[in-house]
Amino acid sequence: MISVVVPLLNEEHSLDALYHEIAAVLDSQGEPFEVVFVDDGSTDGSMGVLTRLNAETTNVVVVHLRRNFGKAAALQAGFLEARGDIVVTIDADLQDDPAEIPQLLAKLDEGFDLVSGWKTRRNDPVARRLFSRLFNWATAVVSGVRLHDVNCGLKAYRAEVLQGMRLYGELHRFIPILASYRGFRVAEIPVNHRARQHGRSRYGPERYLRGFFDLLSVTFMGRYRHRPLHLFGGVGLLMGAVGFVILLYLTVIWFQGAGIGNRPLLTLGVLLMVVGIQLVSLGLLSEMITSQHEERMDERERIDQVVEEVLR
Repeated sequence: MISVVVPLLNEEHSLDALYHEIAAVLDSQGEPFEVVFVDDGSTDGSMGVLTRLNAETTNVVVVHLRRNFGKAAALQAGFLEARGDIVVTIDADLQDDPAEIPQLLAKLDEGFDLVSGWKTRRNDPVARRLFSRLFNWATAVVSGVRLHDVNCGLKAYRAEVLQGMRLYGELHRFIPILASYRGFRVAEIPVNHRARQHGRSRYGPERYLRGFFDLLSVTFMGRYRHRPLHLFGGVGLLMGAVGFVILLYLTVIWFQGAGIGNRPLLTLGVLLMVVGIQLVSLGLLSEMITSQHEERMDERERIDQVVEEVLR
């Protein structure tokens, strides 16, 4: 089965057309499918439209959240409800084209675990396109996962990619990065992007700022979760080395008779040395905590194995 997860907020004018477009595309594929609509606290008539679709069809599932929790929470609720071996996500505003779903599925068949859309020609205002390009560039540089459009709502996943994944804040933007860090194969293909027909966009520059902070969290947890000393120790050693060079230079000129007590360079050298030592110490403490955590996990696994053998 293919599960199509559609998070939505106040999209009553788009839902009928979106469902029938999805149904037409997937019927032609000959695969059983379901469409999981997740109403993220809509205040318009969206819930009425979804209730009618649910009553008229056999493959529409409706999840209603009590209030607006955000897109990450809506997707999480949809993923928990989805029953398919393949999960497709698509936005409800009709800008994502359901006709692109077969191309995403075909790319999955090539051996990839997650396929993300790339809106090569965006039908959005210039300011939003500019912010999006800057955000995608920063994401690729910081995370090391080279995608042109990490935030595209049109994606296809194998169900195992989503197992155990917890989404909150703005983490829905970084599902491809989280999947890549967990060892899944990620691909990207160009997709059609249509102009908005109803409603208005709820994305502004502030969301990209919040997303950047989440990007730092994702990158740290993905790259350095099991080796924090590599991050803190590396930065600490660099700062300490610069501070040491500065203090060595000041020591040499002090022996030559120059006064250094009132030089700002002395304060900078001492500060760099102190902060460098603190960062290295923080890295060592983090390594100790990580090591203890891993030992506890190994002990739990051994206990589980003993329990399984006893039960047998």
